[in-house]
Amino acid sequence: MGKFVITTRANGEFQFNLKAGNGQTILTSEGYSTKAACSNGIESVKNNAADDNRYDRKESSSGKPYFNLKAGNGQIIGASEMYESVAARENGIDSVKKNAPDATIDDQTA
Repeated sequence: MGKFVITTRANGEFQFNLKAGNGQTILTSEGYSTKAACSNGIESVKNNAADDNRYDRKESSSGKPYFNLKAGNGQIIGASEMYESVAARENGIDSVKKNAPDATIDDQTA
């Protein structure tokens, strides 16, 4: 089962990482100024993860595939790592779809 891990960045902002059951990070959030906003971001990921239309499949300037998960309003709520292949990116999307809806929350800022 996946989990959302909430941490604090060096600049004091909150962020979350969605980790798969094997501990690998599969989605990283932007920085949030409050923990409440970070929690809202997690809820947005849970609500949008199952919708394939919310995934913006991209390619970096160096040719590496990656994806962004967007909310209904088009705002990016999470970004993936860079992948070595399109197939690996699709596996990453499938992992978010599978892990996000029922993921637990591990708040490491408390």
